[in-house]
Amino acid sequence: MMNRIEDKTRVKCDSEYGTLKKVFLCEPQYMEIQEAINDTQKQYMKENINQSLAMEQHQAFEKALIDAGVEVIKLTPKEDLPEQVFTRDIGFVLGGTAFVSAMAEKVRQGEEDVLSRWMEQRDVAYKRISMGSIEGGDVIIDGKRVFVGVSDRTRLDTIRALAAELPEAEVIPVPFNPNYLHLDCTFNILSETEALVFPEAFEPEVVEQLAKMYKLIEVSSEEQFTMGTNVLSIGGGRVLSLPVNRDVNYQLRQRGYDVMEIDFSEIIKSGGSFRCCSMPLVRE
Repeated sequence: MMNRIEDKTRVKCDSEYGTLKKVFLCEPQYMEIQEAINDTQKQYMKENINQSLAMEQHQAFEKALIDAGVEVIKLTPKEDLPEQVFTRDIGFVLGGTAFVSAMAEKVRQGEEDVLSRWMEQRDVAYKRISMGSIEGGDVIIDGKRVFVGVSDRTRLDTIRALAAELPEAEVIPVPFNPNYLHLDCTFNILSETEALVFPEAFEPEVVEQLAKMYKLIEVSSEEQFTMGTNVLSIGGGRVLSLPVNRDVNYQLRQRGYDVMEIDFSEIIKSGGSFRCCSMPLVRE
């Protein structure tokens, strides 16, 4: 199931909302919709991506993270990997263990090799998933709970194998409508008590289960399309969100969050936003 590299360098991530200290990004230098692999991309296939504007928006995102005290590590973009900006999907850290994903879509295969090489060159310990597909956008951590979306890109048998690697964690498979790509496009944990959710993506019993664990802040279909759930918490109640998602931002501010608005309108045309574009290595 997993290929192991001996432990050398510390990684740590126990939640989605702890103070972000170190994160992987990748500039959208070659970002392009070559193959529509989600419903959002289908909407923008003809228009495609303005790479210069995407770069400008991504640089503003990077600057906001650096200004907040986050160490930004940038993977080298490759021309034959047009989805590389979405670093969240290629790996994830659970507790003190880094995992390298297995990508389901051919257009994204090879991104995980870039991450693996970076880790090996810098003595970062990791486990590489080698049987079945699993993508980091489907993996959400909150202490001992690890939610994993059951999707077209993350298989249930692979989730069970992941659970075997995490004997002290409660791994919770979360089925959702695969039209919404990844779990973090429909659900995102903001604190120990609150989470964003797009209820239409789930069966009612799944929403009821989540509501027993968190106070749910509902996202409309309009703001789900503009990635309203896919905010990035960087600690201390600070949340990066798109200005277009006015209702989400209003609800967050009403609950005391410091919402930092950044225009990401070009990048979300490919179906991902701030969380999708960041792979945390260390949160405290």
